Amino acid sequence: MGSHTKRTQRSDDAVRNSIFSYAWLGLAILFEVTGSTFLQKSNQFTRVIPTLACIVLYGISFFFLTKALKGLPLGVAYAIWSGLGIVLTAAISVVIFGQKLDTAAIAGIMLIVSGVVVMQLFSQTGAH
Repeated sequence: MGSHTKRTQRSDDAVRNSIFSYAWLGLAILFEVTGSTFLQKSNQFTRVIPTLACIVLYGISFFFLTKALKGLPLGVAYAIWSGLGIVLTAAISVVIFGQKLDTAAIAGIMLIVSGVVVMQLFSQTGAH
């Protein structure tokens, strides 16, 4: 194999690992948000089934987060995880629980999302 072929293979592997890392992170986010939904339904851990669901879903979420961390820096992964988690959890709180978000809450969420976007697009920390 020539050096160009080896470089191309390494580049392909890096892209594949990055895609898998983001997929693991996406699963971690979905399980964490679902766990948070059951956290609300647990009524402060007084209802057994929602409490157990919350614990199991959080455990699965952390498992997938550890898989994501094999290919993503911790700061980047956590920023995306928390940012998307906040947006999805806020959306669920509105849709499922009928909670209202005021202008300050929406502005704060937008600032968090903006920070994650800036970090992904412009920070060398996100280079993987």
